[in-house]
Amino acid sequence: MSYKYMSAAAAASLIHDGELLGLSGFTPAGSPKGILSELALLAEKKHALGEHFQVGVISGASTGDSCDGKLSRAKALSFRAPYTTNVDFRKAVNNNEINYTDIHLSQVAQRIRSGFLGRINTAIIEACDVTAEGRIYLTAAGGISPTIARLSDRIFIELNAAHSKSLIGMHDLYEMERPPYRQPIPITTASDRIGLPYIQVEPSKIKAIVEVDLPDEARSFVEPDEVTTLIGENVANFLISDMHTGTIPSTFLPLQSGVGNIANAVLSALGKDPTIPPFEMYTEVIQNSVIKLIKEGRIKFGSTCSLTVTNDCLQDIYDNMDFFRNKFIIRPSEISNSPEVVRRLGVISMNTAIEADIYGNVNSTHICGTKMMNGIGGSGDFTRNAYISIFSCPSTAKGGKISSIVPMVSHLDHSEHSVNVLITEQGVADLRGKSPMERAKAVIENCAHPDYKQLLWDYLKISTKGQTSHNLSAAFGMHQVFLEQGDMHLIDWGKYTH
Repeated sequence: MSYKYMSAAAAASLIHDGELLGLSGFTPAGSPKGILSELALLAEKKHALGEHFQVGVISGASTGDSCDGKLSRAKALSFRAPYTTNVDFRKAVNNNEINYTDIHLSQVAQRIRSGFLGRINTAIIEACDVTAEGRIYLTAAGGISPTIARLSDRIFIELNAAHSKSLIGMHDLYEMERPPYRQPIPITTASDRIGLPYIQVEPSKIKAIVEVDLPDEARSFVEPDEVTTLIGENVANFLISDMHTGTIPSTFLPLQSGVGNIANAVLSALGKDPTIPPFEMYTEVIQNSVIKLIKEGRIKFGSTCSLTVTNDCLQDIYDNMDFFRNKFIIRPSEISNSPEVVRRLGVISMNTAIEADIYGNVNSTHICGTKMMNGIGGSGDFTRNAYISIFSCPSTAKGGKISSIVPMVSHLDHSEHSVNVLITEQGVADLRGKSPMERAKAVIENCAHPDYKQLLWDYLKISTKGQTSHNLSAAFGMHQVFLEQGDMHLIDWGKYTH
């Protein structure tokens, strides 16, 4: 079939007010950029003429500035799901200018199939190649691309020359059936292949091909600092200890690691420890640190949804694809984050928290309970089903004016029933098998910053005794004093004792 090639602006002009767009990608990796940039310009022109123009957007995870940033600044977004990291988008959401739905990433494709999120009008998919037979070869991520390609009314392809065609064959694209016809996912090792290396669609469904040469809008790689290094070492030492006791088998288990500097620091520490054997990753993102450890032979294989790496690291992968070809695989998010597979493989999950409370509940999304940060992402997919679930964070924030360990989390994403271990630069609180009061003692003693330990012990003294002790009037006292005076140290428990 002969496809219709056009400019990004021409493709954007075909998108109408009120459409729901489905996007390829998972993090900025693999996200379309050209059409969305032009769509933001189109929205600004229409708004200047007094016309209403907004669209809804569903993606695999976060995107780059070309989507969440430009569309937010152009006030062109009416609805967004399921995850984001853009500052301008975050401000708009917290000002209630965009309806944002925070969803576990493994559930997005299923919710689209089930009709929970509406009908996808246009799928915009970044590809490194497309054939006349309707085979679409993705770039650096899997995301929700198979589902939106199948269910959308039409498909626009961004054929991006910035991505090497050497990626062909690196994807394993598999879409689950709808209940009650769903079959078990036949993955028993991180390296198992169960799907196709491409998306197959009816060629007539592809209404536009836009040729671009736009690198991924990747975030920079930051070397670990003193605090994140200590956190990484504490995580590594904990896992080594569990391996020595036999809780973790001597062959080790697959790891999942979230996005960010702490995740990189943890993997770096694990890679440096010779007592940990070469291991596998079954995770949602591969970062720079994973690529480094693959090259060093410390990571044997990585199953992922996205190459969330810097552009120089991605180019290194492309330049050395003969080496990497049997070292990683890129899957859709409902497979990379599948609770079924996570439980089967015995994945050890490692994610970051904004704050944790003394009983092991974790807030990973909201600042002081009201301001959305990014979203839950895939942390819940892994945490609830992990062989061991670990959350880590620095013990303080804002120069020590915020304690990351609090009496009660201001927003709950992961309950005490799902969180096995809390780790800060101060130490490790192993919560497995402990009662609430035993957890509280472990968290305060091992994870809280010394400046806040006594304040947390004092909170327990003024709490109503029970299986889980709390003072409901004072539970958010540290948050409240921060909002009023800018420093949690200034809490006065005395006003809650009368």
